[in-house]
Amino acid sequence: ETLETLIRQAENYTSILFCNTYRNMALEAAAAVQEFFTDIGLYLFGVDVNPEEFVNRFFDSLFPLVYNHLINPSVTDSSLEYSECIRMARRDVSPFGNIPKRVMGQMGRSLLPSRTFLQALNLGIEVINTTDHLHFSKECSRALLRMQYCPHCQGLTLSKPCMGYCLNVARGCLAHMVELNPHWHAYIQSLEELSNAMHGTYDVEHVLLNFHLLVNDAVIQAYLNGQKLAEQVNKICGHPVRTPTQSPPCSFDPSKEKHGMKISTRNGEETLANRRKEFINSLRLYRSFYGSLADQLCVNELAAVDGLPCWNGEDLVKRYFMFHGL
Repeated sequence: ETLETLIRQAENYTSILFCNTYRNMALEAAAAVQEFFTDIGLYLFGVDVNPEEFVNRFFDSLFPLVYNHLINPSVTDSSLEYSECIRMARRDVSPFGNIPKRVMGQMGRSLLPSRTFLQALNLGIEVINTTDHLHFSKECSRALLRMQYCPHCQGLTLSKPCMGYCLNVARGCLAHMVELNPHWHAYIQSLEELSNAMHGTYDVEHVLLNFHLLVNDAVIQAYLNGQKLAEQVNKICGHPVRTPTQSPPCSFDPSKEKHGMKISTRNGEETLANRRKEFINSLRLYRSFYGSLADQLCVNELAAVDGLPCWNGEDLVKRYFMFHGL
């Protein structure tokens, strides 16, 4: 959910850039902006889309808009064929310099760790779900029955098993769970290492929320090299038909939410990095979960508190001395 919110906010920042700074091309740019951030979301959540391709597709779509509204603002061709030619020419004339490559690099370095992190979380959920329903052996079931319900036959309905007795039975029944513990511990450690590495150019939050700044730099660079770009486009696509155009402006009111755009404030507690840190810190408490599961069950739920009379498997006693296996 935090990632989805982040993607929406980065999309809003980019849309607001067009509405506030490049109003005449804002509505035409909306589809390309929406598609770009949709692809980011699909990639992060595991769909097989290529970041290099959707970054290229965004800048390919951006070039005809910049050319028609900034480089050649008063005359343009109304045909889709001419705009398509400009779009196809983008990679040859490089109107945005090295910015598309910078965006590809940043997206590649930041999106992949986040995608991997989400996939790792899903793996953890699968492990937990797999171990959520245990199938006990007949021997274990009998031992649990004897520990939990046999005292009821003697009218001892409020008694609990002795701590040592409970530990013997629970550890025996959950022995196969203990085998998971080193792998679970390594899994949490790997999550922690991956999370710690997700900063700077690997921090998806920083990259996405600053994407609109790179888009602005790209547009400015194309505008400043407008004369040269116009000459190159004319050689490739020919001269445009000279028909004046008037694109509908973007109607964005900063005080209201329109077109799904809203400038929202972010405090330190809401950042993705802080959320991730809190999650990892809470997960550390459970790094020995499977290894200590039997002990936790007895201490927190099943066994009697030390010093109180307890069930030893045969009778109610004050203290538990004997070893009772399964």
